Amino acid sequence: MTDWTHVPKVELHLHLEGAAPPEFIRELAAERRVDLARLFDDAGNYAWSDFAEFLNAYERACEVLTTPGDYHRLMDAVLRKSAEDGVKYTEIFLAPDLCGDGSSVAWAEYLAAMTEAAREVEGRYGIVARFIPTAVRHLGAETAERTAETTASNMNEYVTGFGMGGEERFGHPKDFARAFALAGEAGLGLTAHAGEICGADSVADALEHLKVTRIGHGVRAIEDAAIVEMLRERGTVLEVNPGSNIALGVYRDWNEHPFKRLRDAGVPVTVSTDDPPYFHTDLPMEYDRLSRCFGWNKRDFLEMNRVAMGAAFCDEETRSKIYDILENGDA
Repeated sequence: MTDWTHVPKVELHLHLEGAAPPEFIRELAAERRVDLARLFDDAGNYAWSDFAEFLNAYERACEVLTTPGDYHRLMDAVLRKSAEDGVKYTEIFLAPDLCGDGSSVAWAEYLAAMTEAAREVEGRYGIVARFIPTAVRHLGAETAERTAETTASNMNEYVTGFGMGGEERFGHPKDFARAFALAGEAGLGLTAHAGEICGADSVADALEHLKVTRIGHGVRAIEDAAIVEMLRERGTVLEVNPGSNIALGVYRDWNEHPFKRLRDAGVPVTVSTDDPPYFHTDLPMEYDRLSRCFGWNKRDFLEMNRVAMGAAFCDEETRSKIYDILENGDA
């Protein structure tokens, strides 16, 4: 049986707040004297039953993240966990609208705190992080444009991408075209959630209107052969989160999940965890389940990690460094 913990990994799709361990949020709630008892089940895990409740639980947990110092602590905790799981390079989705009052001034303070934490953890554990500030789709197009402007005016070496998450059934990708155009003009890499809750057309619409090079999830593209072929031809990389998809009921089980079919069709695919404590998973667990279900070995995951690194929103020196670690380890 393979121990996947120490296999070098690249993760492209991880939400910072969604990666907050329940015990971390409980500790902050106690410090703030905020009652979040109903946020957790009897075992101390996040309590939710469907996608709408998941989003509600996520936002309730964020209520206790109220200062730049909180986000420094959270970034430290999340990156240390990723490093323990063998992750060598990670891109983390951040939500400026959840930080302070959402203004550019407040965001600058939060970003500075998270950048400091990422730099400190890289120095101690070697994990390289980059940030993807993300619009929250169900807050609307105007807010997304403000988020893009805020992101573009507060860039540093860690801010390399722009994305969009949230309720996929809200609005249409064309509503958010200006936000993505603003981010693209600033030189940021572009990715967007699509083809998770909504069907294959949502993937095509994101490609057409948002000009992204990656799709968060994208698995429901499998429902339309023409869109699968489009992804293959364009080389559009999917940030696949199988444990998340199964936990949220997009697919019943690992055998039903289209990950292998997409890969076999020539679509570039990668492995991520999305919001791991909400879905009772981590990256070594994802590798183990995929290996057991599809028979994949270390070479298969090396290939997917090379795909991920090729699509990463980073400079070429960093890319080359991580490629070398993937092939040869840390030595």
